Amino acid sequence: MLTIKQYVKVQSLEEAYELYQKKNNVVLGGMLWLKMGRGSVNTAIDLSGLGLDRIEETEEEYRLGAMVSLRALETHPGLNELTQGAAAESVRHIVGVQFRNLATVGGSVYGRFGFSDVLTLLLALDARVVLYHAGEMPLAEFAALPRQQKDILTHVILPKAPRRVVYLSQRNISTDFPVLTCALSHQGKKYTCAIGARPMAAQVYGDEKGILTGGVTGESARAFAADVAGRARFSSNLRGSADYRREICQVLIRRGLLAMEEG
Repeated sequence: MLTIKQYVKVQSLEEAYELYQKKNNVVLGGMLWLKMGRGSVNTAIDLSGLGLDRIEETEEEYRLGAMVSLRALETHPGLNELTQGAAAESVRHIVGVQFRNLATVGGSVYGRFGFSDVLTLLLALDARVVLYHAGEMPLAEFAALPRQQKDILTHVILPKAPRRVVYLSQRNISTDFPVLTCALSHQGKKYTCAIGARPMAAQVYGDEKGILTGGVTGESARAFAADVAGRARFSSNLRGSADYRREICQVLIRRGLLAMEEG
């Protein structure tokens, strides 16, 4: 059981940041994974009064507030047009609609969970994050930061660059945690692949060897999939072995590339 000694609905990001620096204080987010833990929290920090639950659009980008729900991400017409439905596909297996109405984008990203579908997709989209103290940085850079560095995530920024996007995952049963996640994007001559649930947090892989330079064919898709699977690190857990994940990685990448090529 989780015990919370004090609850504070903060009035500013500065107040949230200062409180978060103190030992055993936590930011609530959607509080769906947090409530499943054990232990004692000194102060629970609620960001819901700071207007971070909006999806804002400019000519160049979408700005997703940290308190935007996964359901809002799933149903947003603009985001799904930008990603060819990958935004909705990336969250549709996450428990159920009621859960996704509470779970937040900020919680999914800041937690850097190994099982995070959302983190996998956003990495493939060249997303950036905005932190109250550290400022704006690429999501890939943030994902590699030590977890001991405590900051307040305020926004996730998605560029409106025209690209093809595909999201795939392998699950033992629907609504379970993924065995492996895969997001692919193609912009100009650049191919980006993010692999998550390894079961470690998602990482990004590019086509440094130029395997896809001549376009996507059955042969080049298979070769790129083998290259990424060879570079990625996998481990075993109760959902699958490292060897199984490596095989699934190749299958998902190949399928994703061919699906992306077919439009």
